[in-house]
Amino acid sequence: MKRFDAVGFGGLNVDKLFRVDRIAKAEEESFIMDCEEACGGSAANTIVGLARLGCKTGFVGKIADDREGKMLIEDFCREGVDTNGIILSKHGRSGTVMGFVDKKGERALYVDPGVNDTLEFNEINKEHAFKTRFLHLTSFVGEKSFQNQKKLVETLPKNVKVSLDPGELYARKGLAALEPMVRRAFVLMPNMNELELLTNTSDHKKGARVLLERGVRIVAVKLGGKGCYVTDGKKNHLIKPFKVKVVDTTGAGDAFCAGFLYGLISGKSLYGCGRIGNFVASRCIMKVGARAGLPTLTNLISNKLV
Repeated sequence: MKRFDAVGFGGLNVDKLFRVDRIAKAEEESFIMDCEEACGGSAANTIVGLARLGCKTGFVGKIADDREGKMLIEDFCREGVDTNGIILSKHGRSGTVMGFVDKKGERALYVDPGVNDTLEFNEINKEHAFKTRFLHLTSFVGEKSFQNQKKLVETLPKNVKVSLDPGELYARKGLAALEPMVRRAFVLMPNMNELELLTNTSDHKKGARVLLERGVRIVAVKLGGKGCYVTDGKKNHLIKPFKVKVVDTTGAGDAFCAGFLYGLISGKSLYGCGRIGNFVASRCIMKVGARAGLPTLTNLISNKLV
C-alpha cells in the first residue's frame, strides 16, 4: 500500500439541508424554501477537499448497509478517496444530519449518528490508518468511538502527524479529556467558540498559547468573517478572509482545514497555509452544502496561491 498524504477518521453522515426563511426558536415557526441531500461528515468533507487538491487520501469510519451508506461510498469513489478503511455494518443505519440554513447562510444542525457510534477498535484497518503523513481527526457523538479514536492516536507511529479539528462536541469535553489527542497534535484547528471552550479565554492569542503549551505544534484558529489566526509559537499571523457572497456556511471550517492541511503537505509557510485555508473556505460558502463549492488545484493555481 502506498503512503497517503492524509487519512480522515470521524463520523460519516448524509446531510439533509433545508433552506428556511429563518431558523425558528422554541415555540416559533418558519418555512422551508428548498431542500437537498449531500454527503457530509466533518473529517470526510476535509478529506474530499484534499482529494480535489490532488492529495492521496483515505478514510477510517463506519456506515450501514443502507441507501445513505451507498451514497457515502459512491461519493468518496467519485472524488478519488480510498475507501478500504471504511467498515460496513450489517445492522443499524448510517449517520445523518438535519441542517437548517437561513437567508444569511447561518445554520442549525441536528445529528443522528447511527452506526458511527458503534465503531470497535478491532474493526479499524490499522495499516490504512498508519500509512499516512497526516491522520485528520474530528468529533464523534458517542463515547465509544471517541475512546477508540484516542486509543488509535496512542498507538500511532511517530512519523504520522495528527491533525485535530475538535468541533463543539469535543471542545465541550475540555482539554483534560482530549489530552492524548492534543499532546500528539501537530496542528489543532478550532473555531473561536471551540477555542474558548477549551482554554477559558476569549482572546485567540492567549487561547492559542495555552494549546501550544500543551504540546500542539501549530494552532490555526478559524475566525469566520475575520479570517484566521495562525501560530507556531515563534511566528503568528492574523490573515484576512477572501470577500465573497455567503450562500451557506455549512462545511466552511472543514474546507479551511483542507486548505490548511494542503499547505502543510505542500511545504508552504505558516502564512501560506492560512491563506490557502481561507481561500478554500471562501469557495465553500459560495454554494449550498459542504462539498459543492470545494475548489480544485487549478483554482489555487489560477488565484496564484501555489
